[in-house]
Amino acid sequence: MGDKAGTAAAAGSNARARLRPLGPFATLKGQLTLGAGLIGCVAILSGALTLHGMAQVSDRLEDSLNAERRIARYSVLSTQISAFIVVAAEAIQVGLSPEDRAARLEPATRGLRGTFALMRRDLEGAVEEARAQGLDEQSRRATQSIAIARMEALFTAAHDGLMAGTTGKDRAQAYLAGFSQTVDPLLNAAVADEMRIRDAILSGIGELRRRLTLMALGLAGLVAAMFGAFYLGLVRPQLARLDLARQAAQRIGREEFDVALPEDREDEIGRLFAETNRAARALASRRAAVEREWAALNETIAARTEELRAANAALERTDEDRRRFFADIGHELRTPLTVILLESELGAKGAGEPREGFETIRARAQRLQRRIDDLLRVARSESGRIELAAEPVDLVRAVAEAVADTRPKIASAGMSVEVAARPGVSVRGDADWLRQLVAGLIENAVRHGRAGGALAIRVAAEGGEGLVRVIDAGPGVPEDELERVFTRFHRGADGPRPEGFGIGLALARWLVEQMGGRIAMESPVPEHARIGAGPGAMVTLRLPLAEEG
Repeated sequence: MGDKAGTAAAAGSNARARLRPLGPFATLKGQLTLGAGLIGCVAILSGALTLHGMAQVSDRLEDSLNAERRIARYSVLSTQISAFIVVAAEAIQVGLSPEDRAARLEPATRGLRGTFALMRRDLEGAVEEARAQGLDEQSRRATQSIAIARMEALFTAAHDGLMAGTTGKDRAQAYLAGFSQTVDPLLNAAVADEMRIRDAILSGIGELRRRLTLMALGLAGLVAAMFGAFYLGLVRPQLARLDLARQAAQRIGREEFDVALPEDREDEIGRLFAETNRAARALASRRAAVEREWAALNETIAARTEELRAANAALERTDEDRRRFFADIGHELRTPLTVILLESELGAKGAGEPREGFETIRARAQRLQRRIDDLLRVARSESGRIELAAEPVDLVRAVAEAVADTRPKIASAGMSVEVAARPGVSVRGDADWLRQLVAGLIENAVRHGRAGGALAIRVAAEGGEGLVRVIDAGPGVPEDELERVFTRFHRGADGPRPEGFGIGLALARWLVEQMGGRIAMESPVPEHARIGAGPGAMVTLRLPLAEEG
């Protein structure tokens, strides 16, 4: 649609560039003025011809025309009197008040009085014209004037009687009946007299009629030709152009904005076409903008919906982790507390060696303290507040404590563990975080390598670094996930949900890097380090050795 609108705009611009002024008659207003002028000229010509014909006739023809005019006046007068009688009778019948009756009869009254005035003027002229025809003719014309005066007096008397406030319905009907019965003979006599005069005059105007008829036919033909030319040359083309404008408006109403009206004329309709094209292009552009904004809004809504869905999923995970966290706290703290209580009861009863009992209590209490410290460290890591010490750490001891902390889980999974450690390996780092970090690696191996039934932990020094390798004989990790397992919130497609409150591999990598080390995973385990039939996985932790001194 945008291409069509652009094409229409270019076409409109080219059309306007080709336009040239056509003079004062290029506009529709000028053409209509020209047509009206031609019609006026025909009217003037008709009047001139009529005057010319009238100048050629005798006074008798003039009298005949005047008689015809007076007969026409009488006809109008008869029609107006009939209308007055009908309206008055209706007003009397419905019982209108004199005021309402006067208002109802006002148009008919005004027309009658105007007609009487015209007839008096006509008859005055007729009396003046009759002087040349003798005293008898002049007397007849004067008699007609008297008849008109009598009819006007009868009308005035009837009108005043009808409008009087004291006139009742019966009396009003009497006024109206008297007027009707009296004026009708006078009107008929006057019309008959005028017709007699007209018939006497018409006997000598046959030739004049023929000439006037020819003139009328000629003028009629000229008018018909001019009307045809005016309609075919101006009106019909403009109506066709207006129909194009109507169709364009309908298309715009249907949101079809690829409108291209011709702009090849500079008249009013041409300017309307240009404005219609411009409006269509503007609407097309606006609709395209609205569609783009709507698409962007939909994309924003989709993105926000996805973010909300991810946030809800994260909240669900957090809630599930919270429930599991509290369940694990009870399990992790209940075991050493149970042993401490049992040893305390035995000591209170004097059973067993007191020293051994206190040693057990002491060991369990230390383990309980480490677990509480681990909980606090994990909580601080979740809030982003981690403080790492940088001091020499016995790597073998840290691994041994981690194995001791996780041995119940290893036994619960039905797995065996083999530890091969080179003594005297000291690295620089945070002892508590390092122990918890190794414990987390062991727990991860227990979760994912349970099917292999065995774990192996290797501690060594190599190339100025202390190494800890945690190896399992489980199903291993797909190659495309070896790097992603260290990203936050990653969980293998078929892996179980985490248990306990150890640290994840993402936090493990961050902690190792903060201590200046590295961590990596290999799967399957290289042949020289494999401990079972399964492909397994091996996580290698490297930390810089502590300087001696």
